[in-house]
Amino acid sequence: MAAAASARSIYQRIFSGIQPTGIPHLGNYLGAIRNWVDLQSKSDQILYCVVDLHSLTVYRRAETVKQNVRDMVISLMACGVDPDKSILFQQSKVSQHAELAWILGCKTPVGILNRMTQWKAKKTEIGGGMEHLGLLSYPILMAADILLYRASHVPVGDDQLQHLELARHIARTFNGMYNTNIFPEPEPILGDVTRVMSFRDPIRKMSKSDQSANSRINLTDTDDLISKKIRLAVTDTISSVTFDLDKRPGVSNLVLMYAALTHQTPNDVIQQMMGKDTSQLKAELIECTVSTLRPIRKKITELQREEAFIVQKINEGCRKATDLASQHFCDIKSLIGI
Repeated sequence: MAAAASARSIYQRIFSGIQPTGIPHLGNYLGAIRNWVDLQSKSDQILYCVVDLHSLTVYRRAETVKQNVRDMVISLMACGVDPDKSILFQQSKVSQHAELAWILGCKTPVGILNRMTQWKAKKTEIGGGMEHLGLLSYPILMAADILLYRASHVPVGDDQLQHLELARHIARTFNGMYNTNIFPEPEPILGDVTRVMSFRDPIRKMSKSDQSANSRINLTDTDDLISKKIRLAVTDTISSVTFDLDKRPGVSNLVLMYAALTHQTPNDVIQQMMGKDTSQLKAELIECTVSTLRPIRKKITELQREEAFIVQKINEGCRKATDLASQHFCDIKSLIGI
């Protein structure tokens, strides 16, 4: 038993969050969710959060927000996130996230936030002075999510590393200001897959916001729909299978997906595809994608019929997270005098 406990304690305490945007797509699965499932065997203290407060930076109808949270919880559980091994909860049901975000926001210069890469990209994308405070302060709430639980490690994609570095900076600043070590500086856990690109535009990330439904594979797509989307995936005029992200982004994206799904390296895939063309690569990618997603799709369908069970699991996770957050937040409030 001691050996088993040790095997589950590679990381002291893990925290990560995912926005509820409906049923996840293949990029979400390979880039984050699959890693979440694997990490359950490497730590005894894991918190996985459906960050619905973060999702409010984009307007959605109330009914959609509620449904998206439910769909995300169902999808995570169908992929293998086990509420008995991890604390799986909804961010907005733990009020200390927003409270700590305000406190940390009072310690963080606006100049740092203005330099964040994603903020600058959003300002350019939205334009017209319509960018709002939620987008600017998004990294502060993310830091609060992590620091509230004194997480030692955070699974992130490479596009979130700057936000995590800000959380580390905020932890150092707060600790120095109040002569404490209350916040550890969280370390990143990078998965093997950092990002999956669009089938229609392989220099952009696979995303729910893409207007083309053929740009992504959703976890609930049928076998036929998966096949159609992969066959329509953008490649180029060269038939051979090679790996070059700059010169052949479309083909390289398919190689990366196939490598991730089959637990190989891109070089392994290139060797395997020696003498084959891109149509054969697509055929093999279809086969492994279908075999991976079919049991997940089946489990999602089953869980969608278990409304009471899902609500129970969400509530249980929120109670556990609230208990932990309350303990830590009392210490934080005592330090700052409120």
